[in-house]
Amino acid sequence: MNAAEGEVLIVVSKLKNYIREKSGMNTASNVAPALSDAIRRLCDRAIENAKNDGRKTVMDRDIPSGRS
Repeated sequence: MNAAEGEVLIVVSKLKNYIREKSGMNTASNVAPALSDAIRRLCDRAIENAKNDGRKTVMDRDIPSGRS
């Protein structure tokens, strides 16, 4: 399985630590795959933005912020 096929893209222990330190909450086992899917969607949009700009390098400005 590779990243395009559903591999987890994040360090799960760091995700769990962040959530616990930020909120005191636990993290369910299905959070990391769901977050990885969201990251893939963001990366796909960033790739398209770079292509539309005629570049072969994805830059931070290509990543949609979700802010209005």
